[in-house]
Amino acid sequence: VFMVVYLPLSLPASWAIDRFGFQKAVGFGAALLGIFGLARGLVPDDYNLVLACTVGLALAQPFLLNSFTTLGAKWFPPESRATVAGLAMVANFIGTAVGLILTPILVTRYGLGPTQLWYGILAAVSAAVFLLVAREAPPTPPGPVKPAERAFMLDGLRMALGKRDFWLAMTIFFVGVGVFNGIATWIENIVRPKGLNTEQAGVLGGALVIGGIFGAFIIPIVSDRFRVRKPFMLLGMGCAIPGLLGFTFASSFPALLVSITVLGLFMMGLAPVGYQYGAELTYPVPEGTSNGLLVLAGQVSVVFIFGMEAIDKWLGSFRPALLLGAALMLGNCALIGIMKEPGLIEKSGAAVPRE
Repeated sequence: VFMVVYLPLSLPASWAIDRFGFQKAVGFGAALLGIFGLARGLVPDDYNLVLACTVGLALAQPFLLNSFTTLGAKWFPPESRATVAGLAMVANFIGTAVGLILTPILVTRYGLGPTQLWYGILAAVSAAVFLLVAREAPPTPPGPVKPAERAFMLDGLRMALGKRDFWLAMTIFFVGVGVFNGIATWIENIVRPKGLNTEQAGVLGGALVIGGIFGAFIIPIVSDRFRVRKPFMLLGMGCAIPGLLGFTFASSFPALLVSITVLGLFMMGLAPVGYQYGAELTYPVPEGTSNGLLVLAGQVSVVFIFGMEAIDKWLGSFRPALLLGAALMLGNCALIGIMKEPGLIEKSGAAVPRE
């Protein structure tokens, strides 16, 4: 449901973020989250109503996911913006991990209905807090005092999609997110032939997410510290390949655990750096537009999930699909190698390229 709803709504949500501002657009998404999250908890036994509420929750998703770089641009100086995107991804990962860990425990002890209600109450409270305390921008601009004239939706799309390097960045997101989601989806089927059980597969899935949490926290900070994006995108993609190869060929649980942690650490650690790369490369295109296009490229990669399943049915193993993923990631490294470093958006309002 979330994927089906996100794909057609991504660009309209980006337009809303750019047109109406961070506070109103994300506030709208937060309101949807609170209303439908609470409503779903109140009708746990009616499938049709639960489905309708789930669609309502899915409507909120693009307003939240597409706002990462807009938040950084509104509130933080250029040398901190990849870190902001990284922290937003960390929060996303932590929420996912907590849900994966707590939900089976809560459902077993209290039942599905009460569990959904508690999650709904939490969603409503968090939405209310955002609506009460969030502001569009600080009194003193953190970036350019006189920013360049910004382009909106159609002009912004043309400007972003007119840049070769932005297409390369979308390709990198397509492959990277596709490999990550494919492994996360089929992890139990991948490791079962190696003699691992469901519980061990769950631990490996958790390690993938935990590695992503640390990577999304550490790598953007270092990127901001050195004020470059391309080397850290190349580092992340290049170091993720050994993790994927280790996960492909290892047979012992400890080796698989180390490999998948390395994969998560570097693969998802480069994502917030990539978001900020896109924002700086396409400036003065509004951040919501560039962020939304990159997220959309990642979401379209759902085809990797079906492709991996098809290869497994055809060849009787997930190993060829994993090796294909590693080859595509190596291709990503080549793409990063020919991309230019956009430079940070300095106080003049222009993106200053680096030699």
